[in-house]
Amino acid sequence: MRFFKHALAALSLGLVALGAGASPANPQNGVDYRTLDKPQQTDSGKKVEVTEFFWYSCPHCNALEPALVDWVKKQGDKIVFKRVPIAFRDSFVPEQKLYYTLETLGRLDDLHPKVFQSVHEQKRPLNSEASITTWAVAQGLDKQKFLDVFNSFGVQSKVGRAKQLQVAYQVDGVPLIAIDGRYLTSPSIVGNSMRNQPEEALQAGTLQVMDWLVAKAAKEKGAGGMTPAAAEAPKK
Repeated sequence: MRFFKHALAALSLGLVALGAGASPANPQNGVDYRTLDKPQQTDSGKKVEVTEFFWYSCPHCNALEPALVDWVKKQGDKIVFKRVPIAFRDSFVPEQKLYYTLETLGRLDDLHPKVFQSVHEQKRPLNSEASITTWAVAQGLDKQKFLDVFNSFGVQSKVGRAKQLQVAYQVDGVPLIAIDGRYLTSPSIVGNSMRNQPEEALQAGTLQVMDWLVAKAAKEKGAGGMTPAAAEAPKK
């Protein structure tokens, strides 16, 4: 991917300028990533859980998506990857419901990227039940079946759970990546040590920090086969 090569080149130049201080190659807590005060329990077993908090209408989420998808593929079976659509306002909820409807219908693999394309390339807002339903039918989905799932208790329950996770992970912007219920990083966080770098370089830096955090979390889990949350629980 041409843009990614350019991003890595820009990242390398940035690292030279930063010297031996904090950088994606030498991540520091509070600079390139932050640690939750209260680690969250994960259900990924011995694998490292990686969760992206995102919003379909976020241009930065859209920009990160191709590189993030490639990164996840390269991890193989080392990780369990999840996504959580967030809502900073009630107007975000229809897009949350769209994500969970596609998930329920088993259509995330082919239609998740098309949502980003529709919103950001075709400039087609998908922020209401009406616009989303029209879009879904255009993708070949049965209108009534789609609406039944979109307005189902199951989807509403997942939206409620997403709200709880958003609070628990202290999500204050997207995209935000959580590593194994404990560590958080993002292009904006990495920007603390990569000042004045283009977005592509910040994305590459974020993925580099994610590599480092996945290795760190895997080592911690391997120490006792526990998640960080379990490992830090007080002994009785």
